[in-house]
Amino acid sequence: MKPSIKEVRGRKDLVRFIDFPEKLYSGVPQWVPALRSDEFTNFNPKKNGAYEYCESAQYLALDEKGDVVGRVAAIINHQANKVWNTATVRFGWLDFIEDRDVLEALLDTVAQWGRAHGCNEMKGPLGFTDMDKEGSLVEGYEHLSPFTCLYNYPYYDRLLSELGFDKDVDWTQKIVDIPAVLPDSFKFCDQIRERFGIRCAQPKSVWELNRKYGKSIFHMYNETFVPLFEFAPLTDKQIDMYLSTYVPILDKDFVAVVVDEHDNPVGFAFCVPSLSKAVKKSRGRLLPEGVFRILHALKHNDTLEALMIGVLPEYQGKGAALLLLEYVHKSCIRRGIKTMIMNPQLETNTKVQTLFDIYETKPFMRRRCYRKAL
Repeated sequence: MKPSIKEVRGRKDLVRFIDFPEKLYSGVPQWVPALRSDEFTNFNPKKNGAYEYCESAQYLALDEKGDVVGRVAAIINHQANKVWNTATVRFGWLDFIEDRDVLEALLDTVAQWGRAHGCNEMKGPLGFTDMDKEGSLVEGYEHLSPFTCLYNYPYYDRLLSELGFDKDVDWTQKIVDIPAVLPDSFKFCDQIRERFGIRCAQPKSVWELNRKYGKSIFHMYNETFVPLFEFAPLTDKQIDMYLSTYVPILDKDFVAVVVDEHDNPVGFAFCVPSLSKAVKKSRGRLLPEGVFRILHALKHNDTLEALMIGVLPEYQGKGAALLLLEYVHKSCIRRGIKTMIMNPQLETNTKVQTLFDIYETKPFMRRRCYRKAL
């Protein structure tokens, strides 16, 4: 089928863009929608701080009846291109029916847009920044998707490969059964605290944690994630946006912050009880009942999603990460968490890949970024 391509212009088109996956994945129990409110924010230059250094255009693929059969966002992150000395156009928010012509039309449109902006290669699925969902699923289709990750049909990989897209990088995800007894490795934590003068902060609430360490943690994120694939530092506007978005759903028991003797943060770990079932049941809508389902899931849950972990370079290898894991593990035991799902980790990031070797881990999902020269 040769579709027509329509650029998203105005709210009506954007609603169709945002709502298409609900139609595409209707009846797929493993798929979890994004929050619609977050999706509208993503494509609002007045609200999404990434537009300070990114450009984007969104497109719909339409059949002969005018029905949506695919969508894609074209993105240029000028800051990342400068950091990595590349001229890359990203494709993200890619969804399409099982039809090679539809995919080809969407990605040809991204390629044309990229060439017009001076790009010579295309990569994706990627978002505006690393804080967005990225990586097409290539293994683990049988599992319920984490709320913070993409889900897609198996035919995505086949059709992307047929169109000449090669693997650029993979991210892997692991799952851990949380033992009721702390691992032996934690017996060294007292020595680490004494030798290096570091400890986990003990805030009374997540609001106190945010007030004392919120912005510092994201500035630390900018420093610790620099070497990672296609990374670009967040601006203060983006940091403010993410703090206002995530602080209300965070729990102090599952946000670990390691500080030095001067109470300066040197390491962090963000985890959150799984929201997948709550968001899926609410179809990505906060109203009328979505908010209550999410609040219930945050307090009554046996599964935790480990979103992000980082330690300043000068404290890596000194046990700061072990203190973070000890804090989270103790909270899991206290709160009845039985399972922890790791967020996607670059397969080449051996420091993080080996960090959880103190546990028995099982493969969960694998995600891929594809690349093609223009």
